[in-house]
Amino acid sequence: QVHPVESGGGLVQPGGSLRLSCATSGRTFSGYSMGWFRQAPGKEREFVAAISWSGANTAYADSMKGRLTISRDNTRNMVSLQMASLKPEDTAVYYCAAVSTGQSATVYIHVNDYVYWGQGTQVTVSS
Repeated sequence: QVHPVESGGGLVQPGGSLRLSCATSGRTFSGYSMGWFRQAPGKEREFVAAISWSGANTAYADSMKGRLTISRDNTRNMVSLQMASLKPEDTAVYYCAAVSTGQSATVYIHVNDYVYWGQGTQVTVSS
């Protein structure tokens, strides 16, 4: 099992950048595909970005493509999400999630694909 814990959220002005981090416990982090999702008030949780166990494969939501970079450090059991050119509509609670995949290169983009979830970190984009 892994237990994701997000950090790095906060208030940022439109056009600004933010880096979210997700630390996980567990000794087999490298066997997990990781993802970031977000949920705005009154809306369903939606996919943001995902990365395969090795970091070789990534996927991004079309609405944010070009403004995101997901990365992972398997030696530190961490995954990060760098967000740029943030917009007010990016305001949401951002969640880190994990699913055990062994050494599969697949990235997963659906909420129901993931088993382990963090508590979320609030990102507010406002002037």
